Amino acid sequence: MARHTFVPNTYHTTIGQHKPVLHVMPGDSVSTTTVDARGFDQNDKQVADRGNPMTGPFFIDGAEPGDTLVVVFNRIRPNRTRGFTSPRIAPIVLDPGFAVTHADGVDHCDWDVDAASGSARLVEPRAQISRLALPIAPMIGCFGVAPPGGQAISTATSSTHGGNMDYRRFGEGITVYLPVFVPGALFHLGDGHAVQGDGEIVGTGIEISMDVTFTVDLIRGQTISWPRAETDEHLMTVGNARPLDQCVQHATTEMIKWLQNEYALDPLSTHSLLGQAVEYELGNMYDPAYTMVCKLQKSLVDAICADPRG
Repeated sequence: MARHTFVPNTYHTTIGQHKPVLHVMPGDSVSTTTVDARGFDQNDKQVADRGNPMTGPFFIDGAEPGDTLVVVFNRIRPNRTRGFTSPRIAPIVLDPGFAVTHADGVDHCDWDVDAASGSARLVEPRAQISRLALPIAPMIGCFGVAPPGGQAISTATSSTHGGNMDYRRFGEGITVYLPVFVPGALFHLGDGHAVQGDGEIVGTGIEISMDVTFTVDLIRGQTISWPRAETDEHLMTVGNARPLDQCVQHATTEMIKWLQNEYALDPLSTHSLLGQAVEYELGNMYDPAYTMVCKLQKSLVDAICADPRG
């Protein structure tokens, strides 16, 4: 179980079968950096093309198609003080014809991000919200593995491989699970946000470069169809598609598979539990593919599995 430090000097705006930047073994940890969505690094210098440039890919030795890649985000911290956002809510989440007239001529807002105090404040252009210090909740907006079929998929969108899901709970301490489609998995990550609301409805979080440490592992021979995640409190499954009902279908089906295959819940218990206890959260409502997350409290599953009546 080695600890690696990787300093990137190339980035990718697609997730695909790019040349690996580092080989790591299951159990290894990697400390690295990401640039922001426009390619600016920790020194606020543009070092990559805009469009969610990714750090990586990382080759996980021993990973083969049909396996599941496990990634724990151990540490996610902004590494500079300036972040930016879009100033307008996207038309797709507003009534047709509703005109957004504010901030004409302004293409972005600048925020001061104080990682030490855990807060962010709008500084330019100034508005009433500039009086408010928002608590930050650093997250990784885009990450994933090389998709199947030799594809290289834009970091603007998402699919079975992960990608630009922009789910606000993909923060420090979470464990994520990704299907492996190619040898080595080829894990990419980037698009850090200091904080972001559900849906990324303005098309950004507070975009900023990050210091990130993650740990990888493998579940050999376990095949999953869509990304999964786990915290101390919840199981989560992710559907990425358009229209929105298709996201719900993918995420819900993946949760049923998880409960029945890994927790051995019978079908009636699975469907009844989800019917009365499921939670849904919107990851991304802005990009070409939407993201929906199906959530279930682990304590409920544990209570069923621990019941001696079976």
